[in-house]
Amino acid sequence: MKTAIWLYLFLFVAFFDLHAQYPILTPFAVSLGAAPSFIGLMMGLYSITHLPGNLLAGFGVDRFGSRLFIVFSLGAAGVILLLQSHVTNPWELLTLRSISGFVLAFLSPACMSLLARVATSRVRQRKLMAGNGLVHTLASVVSPAAGAYLVAQIGFATAFNVLGWVLVVTAVCALFFIRDVPAQLAQPLGSLQLAKAQAELAGMRGEGAEPDAKPERPTAIPWLIFLLPIAMSCAQGILSFELPLMSTTKEGMMTTGLLFSIVSLGALLTLSLLFLNKLSPFLRSLWGAFLLAITYFAIAAGAPLPFYALLFVLGMAKGIVFPALSSLLIERSGGERYGRVFSILSIAFSIGAFLGPMLAGHLRDFVSPYYIAFVGLMIAVAVLPLFADTPRTRDAGAHFSHSG
Repeated sequence: MKTAIWLYLFLFVAFFDLHAQYPILTPFAVSLGAAPSFIGLMMGLYSITHLPGNLLAGFGVDRFGSRLFIVFSLGAAGVILLLQSHVTNPWELLTLRSISGFVLAFLSPACMSLLARVATSRVRQRKLMAGNGLVHTLASVVSPAAGAYLVAQIGFATAFNVLGWVLVVTAVCALFFIRDVPAQLAQPLGSLQLAKAQAELAGMRGEGAEPDAKPERPTAIPWLIFLLPIAMSCAQGILSFELPLMSTTKEGMMTTGLLFSIVSLGALLTLSLLFLNKLSPFLRSLWGAFLLAITYFAIAAGAPLPFYALLFVLGMAKGIVFPALSSLLIERSGGERYGRVFSILSIAFSIGAFLGPMLAGHLRDFVSPYYIAFVGLMIAVAVLPLFADTPRTRDAGAHFSHSG
């Protein structure tokens, strides 16, 4: 538990630092002479360079643990921010953002894998994943407005220096206070627990357990499930691209920062509803994604609702889906190879985050990018029910029907 608390603390600082850049990177790029299409390319490359880092993290975290990857990711990202304060043209910024995308790719798989390993039960895992989302959201509530205010007061260069040093100090602290949980010492929440539960259920029914029964192997994760994180990060990338372009002046950055904070407040509301963790991760993922798609459609169609209210609903839907998706993948993985599972999840997020700004930057003169977000999410929502009837859900359904 102590490891989880320290991890949450460092994650809060890291997410605060990183989200503070959201409303200021686009105006900074514009001040260097970058066009909207170039900004879309920069944001897309930042995400696509996540891919090699995600692949390395998937194998490295399972083999070497999470601690060193967390320290490396935070420290390297801080150094890059310090260098970013000295750039003089868009191409230098593009290069540094691409490198930053690679080093930060290790952070999410390492942190989520460590949280999954310190859990002692499925319910505990769900709570830790919800806690991760809560910490992420708390940091992102105030950080965009804080980042915009910081730039307005001290300028871009000094702001990047401050944010960079915060990450470097956080990395040093993480080196001393985060302790790894080796894979062989983690609680076996996969096939062995499932076999034990099935044996107990057979005993309750008065059936004899098979003496040579073997634990059920974990159910393979269907690749199409990852359409949902791709669609979600694509939609988020579109939103992150569009909101800062509403105003690139220092005064307008404050408004943009507040808009990002409203999204985070919506997510904070649903993450605070702890009873949602008791619901099926599949149902939460499905209906949360559907609400997200409908909200993007309302924004694109110009629904007669306050823009602030629509952004708040967007945040509420994100607060439902993100922890549910993590729990869903943990259940489908059978409790094995968390590093690889969350590495693939991060790859899916990276692909979507690459597609979103790229599509928005090149198609915004022809169609609202929010329509693109709606279509992508609806495709994912339509595909997800295909995987509702898994062997485990059938077993559960049989159990309930027998009990009734």
